[in-house]
Amino acid sequence: MNDQLHPIARPALRPLVTLLAGLCCAAAGAQPEQQVVITGSIVERNIADAPYAIGVVGREDLRTAGPLVHLSEAVARVPGLVVSNRWNYAQDLQISSRGFGARAGFGVRGIRLYSDGIPASGPDGQGQVSHFDLANAERVEVLRGPFSVLYGNSSGGVISTFSATPRSPRWEAAVDAGSFGLRQLRLQGETPLAGGFDLRLAGATLQVDGFRPQSEAKRHLLSARVGYNVGPDSVVFNASYLDQPAQDPLGLSRDQFDLDSRMVAPVAQQFNTRKTTRQDQAGLRWKHRFGDGALRDGELALYGGQRHVVQFLAIPAGTQGSAEATPPTNVRHGGAVIDFERQYGGLEGRLRFAWEAVDLQVGVAMDRQRDERKGYQNFSGPTAAPVGLGEVGPLRRDETNRARSDDVFAQAEWAVLPRLSASAGVRAGRVELESTDAYELGCNRTVTPATGNCDDSGLREFDYTNPVLGLRWQAAPGLNLHASVARGFESPTLGELAYRRDGTGGFNTELLAQRSRQFELGAKWRSGGLQTDLTLFEAKVDDEIGVATNAGGRSAFQNVGRTLRRGAELSGRWQATSTISTALAATWMDATYKDDFLVCAGIPCAAPTLPVAAGNRIAGTQQKSGFAELAWRSGFMGDLALEWRGAGDTVVNDRNSEFAPGYGLLGLRWSHQLAVSAFGKLELLLRVDNLADRRYVGSVIVNDANGRFYETGAPRSVLVSLRLTGP
Repeated sequence: MNDQLHPIARPALRPLVTLLAGLCCAAAGAQPEQQVVITGSIVERNIADAPYAIGVVGREDLRTAGPLVHLSEAVARVPGLVVSNRWNYAQDLQISSRGFGARAGFGVRGIRLYSDGIPASGPDGQGQVSHFDLANAERVEVLRGPFSVLYGNSSGGVISTFSATPRSPRWEAAVDAGSFGLRQLRLQGETPLAGGFDLRLAGATLQVDGFRPQSEAKRHLLSARVGYNVGPDSVVFNASYLDQPAQDPLGLSRDQFDLDSRMVAPVAQQFNTRKTTRQDQAGLRWKHRFGDGALRDGELALYGGQRHVVQFLAIPAGTQGSAEATPPTNVRHGGAVIDFERQYGGLEGRLRFAWEAVDLQVGVAMDRQRDERKGYQNFSGPTAAPVGLGEVGPLRRDETNRARSDDVFAQAEWAVLPRLSASAGVRAGRVELESTDAYELGCNRTVTPATGNCDDSGLREFDYTNPVLGLRWQAAPGLNLHASVARGFESPTLGELAYRRDGTGGFNTELLAQRSRQFELGAKWRSGGLQTDLTLFEAKVDDEIGVATNAGGRSAFQNVGRTLRRGAELSGRWQATSTISTALAATWMDATYKDDFLVCAGIPCAAPTLPVAAGNRIAGTQQKSGFAELAWRSGFMGDLALEWRGAGDTVVNDRNSEFAPGYGLLGLRWSHQLAVSAFGKLELLLRVDNLADRRYVGSVIVNDANGRFYETGAPRSVLVSLRLTGP
């Protein structure tokens, strides 16, 4: 195997490791800033007092991590969370929390996503983060483990972004320039207004050529925030718009990656694979404080939006068949051009009660989603002599997909003793997934059973009840211990129900929801300038959802039995002196299948034949990952930091026949703020990532039937950012 693909523990890392080890053994220095979190709790609390594992990435870490485009830039600081940048704007980030969500081939699933309280995950559990406005985020909170089940269906973890309330007039103009043709311009302004109102407007436009052919992308993002805070009432209205056209270079096979990791899959250029995403949404959150009685406050949140996606895939004409042939061929194929328009919305209401030692919160939530989904051939004419490759051809799919969820929940926190507190909660709900098929091709109802592409409409309903219980004990000054246990639930998504593994029509009625039992034990220690969090976890899953087959542009799913995830997470920060600080995040996880099962080699598949052995690792997971930072701050010279991030090998399929090798990457950053009397201040940022120019796999396409599992990570890259802020 090519040694260049195994850069972990290179000699270049040894000075950093040695220095970090020396610093961790020295006396604590200056006191670091205390972090406050909301996610998972009834009220705002210090992160050290939260009885669960949660990580926070603050504004400063976000702003120095990159061009403020991808979550992957900064959240490597959070253990247990894997956010892999595909370096492909046509596909969303690959995100998993303790192995939940690792199987997602596109989008984000298994993790609940929120932006200022507005869900970015649909009722079926599928979500996206492409519209997150990191430039205006005050912090990102990442909740892992049992307490995430209080957020409902498919909540193997929770990622929430929060923007700050404008406190004074402020504006910013920023320019980013980087390797591979990256250019970005950002403008924003915010100010308090009369009568308790405040306003923020922001816009950003980005263009990047990419380091691989067929990788060009553009991104235009607009956002607005209007706030109102007078007396017992506070209201926040948020609106955003995203327009993101992007080419898709696709993944590479192992032979292609070894030959040239920057090459493009030939079929990507043949079919001009690409994707255009447009989304606009708005949300309103109203909070009312009732006073000092038992009923303390209430919240009501409303949101709605629409998302339009057009994606061109690289599926050969022979695989699709032709609707124009006489008779039509391969009549059940949905085509290679995806076109859907999604309308979504929902509401959530909460009431909080408080007594001397008890806080109680109760609430309801309703979410709705409607997709008008069409599919087209990416060619015209006969399959033997197709014309117009990569263009919209005849219609092959026409259906309406609906998803809805209705939930009730309650959470209580009880101060049992001065140093002992208990937390408990439960969330119960129903998820309904429906497809109404309006497309028929070659349908023959005169025979039994009917042949051809007839009505494939279907409906599935799932009910769940997720309880959670947690304890926190202050064992000593600065040392908190916590333990929690919960039951979780994850329904199939609309996409996972779309196809049967035997190639027949209709919803995959055999597919069940997966259910988990999660346990967590942790310790949080704060002493002087040192913060350390250690967590041990275990999750047992029944009826794990996995891929049965993935071929011809169609993925069919099945329940593969029991799985087990267990591991340890360590994170820490140390402010050694007023000028030197370190940060560390490390994860070890063993995620395996506990039962044997079979998978298909393709579609149609009358019977799966390829064995997957019990003990195999779950596809898409890594056993170890880490982040380390050594930073030096000087008022005169600015801030200088050396970063290291790495991961062990990633299994790319359930059979464990191939692995993406592990990697370790060095990064260097320098930032500085200069007073500019006429305007305000100028913030400079210089980053060099992948300092040693290692060749590595940045992310994987799980269980890809074509064997194109590997998505190349970026070579050495440079970013220069100039941010002018006033007044």
